[in-house]
Amino acid sequence: MNPFALSRRSALTIGGIGLLGLTMPKWLAAVEQTARATKAKSVIFLYQFGGPSHLDTFDPKPDAPEGVRSHYDVIDTAAPGIRICDQLPKMAAVMDKVTLLRTVYHDMKNHNSASYYALTGNRPPLDDIRLRDTLDLMPSYGSVVDRVAPVAAGLPSYVSLPYVIRDGEITPGQHASFLGKAHDPLLITDDPNRTNFQLPELSLPANLSVDRLADRKALQDIVGKQTKLLEYAPAARGLDQYYDKALSMLTSPKVREAFNLAGESPKLRDHYGRTTYGQSCLLARRLVETGVKFVTVYYADSIGGRRKEDGWDTHGFDNTRMYPILKDYHLPLLDQTLPTLLNDLDERDLLDSTLVVWMGEFGRTPKINANISRDHWPGCYTVLLAGGGVKRGFVHGESDKNAAYPDRDPVQLDDLAATMFQLLGIDPQSELHDRLNRPRPISPGKPVFNVMA
Repeated sequence: MNPFALSRRSALTIGGIGLLGLTMPKWLAAVEQTARATKAKSVIFLYQFGGPSHLDTFDPKPDAPEGVRSHYDVIDTAAPGIRICDQLPKMAAVMDKVTLLRTVYHDMKNHNSASYYALTGNRPPLDDIRLRDTLDLMPSYGSVVDRVAPVAAGLPSYVSLPYVIRDGEITPGQHASFLGKAHDPLLITDDPNRTNFQLPELSLPANLSVDRLADRKALQDIVGKQTKLLEYAPAARGLDQYYDKALSMLTSPKVREAFNLAGESPKLRDHYGRTTYGQSCLLARRLVETGVKFVTVYYADSIGGRRKEDGWDTHGFDNTRMYPILKDYHLPLLDQTLPTLLNDLDERDLLDSTLVVWMGEFGRTPKINANISRDHWPGCYTVLLAGGGVKRGFVHGESDKNAAYPDRDPVQLDDLAATMFQLLGIDPQSELHDRLNRPRPISPGKPVFNVMA
């Protein structure tokens, strides 16, 4: 539909626009802004559980005093005027494809509450590590998309992989909540880096034909006898619809092929990295190429602090090893996977229609602590956006001299959520109804139009 084609009703109302203080030029500018803000067909949401340090990645402060500035140097990038950590040379080469939001902020200091905020765009009721995952909380981004703008039958709208994340309790914000299980993600917990990677959810038992799957009872046999018990539980609302979608996917060659990582060239798989995270990012690209609308890739299943393969919460790793683990593991993994994904999408003419979001639940303290590490810091941090209608080679906002607080153009998580929905062509003020039938906007924030191309 041409956004500039006026309907008869619109033309008749223009005479009254002036009464509201909106002149014809302003009205046309608003229409154009809305049209420009609807460019993404899909989202790849790369969630960096644990909270990466913005000072040691995308918002370095080389002139800050010792004890604040990073142990690493900075390098110029392909985007004039944008400098990042010198441990990210491949990222530097693709910075002309991305927008950095250097002034994202909130006030949640615990992983689960901050993550719920980051995964839903809605402020949690309390900031507590024990924040429980209940049906009173808001649904994840992908579940909202599946509810208000699903893809065609036979494809999942929302896929989540390869973990269910938790910090003690399961982290809220990973599923459909009160929308019902019909809008839960297709959850993939098998490791895409495993040699014989396959999806049990999409593989038929040897004695079960596609024809037999047409019989609903056959599908119930797959999911087990406990299904009947679950059907009576409030948390199981929507299971019937979920299984209907599963049936259509089980019989879809297009879906099965999307998950066939063996169909990719070994060279490209090497470029992504033969790691769980690298192959998960490759699988995400294959999914959006097939038509999946929202793919969440979790960097790790835990916040970090026990093994190097865990999340970005490096202040707990051996108490003194933040900078070695960043240099030896986290930054090289970031520098391999994200540039490869962006280049791969761009070369396939998918980047302009695919919004890539790289973010954690918060950043890290400007001040380096006694363990030569950084602690939780939600006061200001950086989120990276690419494709899907955002500007290339652009920085929105500026943090203060120590990257402690926004100096100009702050962005709340609510606004980031509204921006993602707007880019997908979904009105952020669209309403959902919770378990008590109360209307809830999918986002209480306002889109950041400044980042949009």
